[in-house]
This record gives sequence, structure tokens and C-alpha cells, in this order.
Amino acid sequence: MKLAKTGYILLTLLLSTNAFAQQATLKMAKLKYNGGGDWYANKTALPNLAKFCNEALNTNFSEQDASVEVGSPELFNYAYLYMTGHGNVVFSPSEAENLRNYLMAGGFLHIDDNYGLDAYIRLEMKKVFPELEFIELPFDHPIYKQKYTFENGIPKIHEHDNKPPQGFGLIYEGKLVCFYSYETDLGNGWEDQRVHDNPEEVRQKALKMGANIISYAFTQN
Repeated sequence: MKLAKTGYILLTLLLSTNAFAQQATLKMAKLKYNGGGDWYANKTALPNLAKFCNEALNTNFSEQDASVEVGSPELFNYAYLYMTGHGNVVFSPSEAENLRNYLMAGGFLHIDDNYGLDAYIRLEMKKVFPELEFIELPFDHPIYKQKYTFENGIPKIHEHDNKPPQGFGLIYEGKLVCFYSYETDLGNGWEDQRVHDNPEEVRQKALKMGANIISYAFTQN
């Protein structure tokens, strides 16, 4: 495990250089969890986000759909983890420890509430970082001011309860290790247009916000 974590740290340090981005194929994956929630939702989201980032940010992400179990050592092979769903989430103690080690080693988790995830994920992330609380990121946070600027914070993509969209974070030793998008459902906007019939303007907002998340995750100090 130490070798895997060391390798991941080197990956995050080198990613920001264009030469490395051209040489290595980076991977993003959907996080597979237990509890009965539909972790597999938004099936076309990640391939579309990877393609958009490769074109807009000059990254070299694999555009293949991938998933990884939260307790697997393979977690450390992925540069970015995406977690979504509508229902229950359960992390075992060993799964919570594995995810904590991944995030402490330089990994990044994006939780995207697909409606109904909030009550569960807040409890389960307490198993991962008992000492941390989700904090709402202000509109002037750098995650909203990467390649694309979002003056009013995270954009609204999909309507659920007529609540404003919010972006929360877990900050460990001064570093944002987990970004939680709530009441927006960015993944719906990343999906193929035919899936939700979102206007192209809305899809572009979602993809641009996704690119900002990726950019920030690999350039923050």
C-alpha cells in the first residue's frame, strides 16, 4: 500500500506539467459502494467529462467508463473518484480507512448528490474523517475560478426541491480533499444529451464546472 500511495503522490505532483500529461494516461472512476444505493447512476457522465477535459484542459484521461470499489487497493490507480446516487450508502471500517488513506495520499473525491444522497453521505464521510465537517465553499473560492469563472458559485443543472445549488468541501490539513455538489446534479449535465434532454447551454455549464473541479484538484497546493 505504501508504494501505491507514494506513486499517487508523484502522479499528482507531475500532472500539472504538460509533458507528463502527454505521456501518461490518467484514469477517473465511479466509486462503487455498499448499502443499496444506485452508485452506477449517470452511466455516460464520466466518459463525457474525460473527453471534455482532454479537449479543454489538455489532460490525457482515459475516456473509458470505469468503476472501483471503495475498499479496493485499486482505488490508488485513479486520479479522480466520482460518487453519485439517490439512496443509501454504507462504508465498513476498512472501506472508510482505505478511502481516508487515498485522500490523505493526494487523491480527490467528488460527491455529486443525484437526489436523496445527502442524509447518508454526511454520516458515512464522518467515518472517513471524524474530525472534519463539510463547509460550504464561498463563491470566490478558487474552484470556481479556474479555466472557467462561476461568479455565483456552482451552477444549477437539475431541479429537485427548488433549493439553491451548493458546493461543500472537506478540508484536510489545508487541502480540499473532497468536493460535494448538492442540489445541482452535475452528472446529469455531463451525460449524453439524449438522456435528460438538457439544453446544450446547461450541459456546457455542467462540463465546465466539472473541468474546474479537475483543474483545481491537481493544481491546489
